[in-house]
Amino acid sequence: MPQTSDFPPVLDTAMVAELLGMNVQVVRRMAREGSIPCYRIPGGRPFRFFRDEVLEWLKGFPVHEAEEEATAEGIAEAADA
Repeated sequence: MPQTSDFPPVLDTAMVAELLGMNVQVVRRMAREGSIPCYRIPGGRPFRFFRDEVLEWLKGFPVHEAEEEATAEGIAEAADA
């Protein structure tokens, strides 16, 4: 997996999808909905993203210990079934 420093400061949708390990269509949908920080150049159709803003946005979704424990318990229960 590439390091964040391997990505340029301004990203296109495909680069953001690769950076976050997401599907390109999901990133486009999130950009259209305004749920991920993005920009459009006047007269341009494609979205542009600032790498550092995307990483800061991602930090807003931390995994909490309670969620990790619940996920681990769910996996253990599924394995027992």
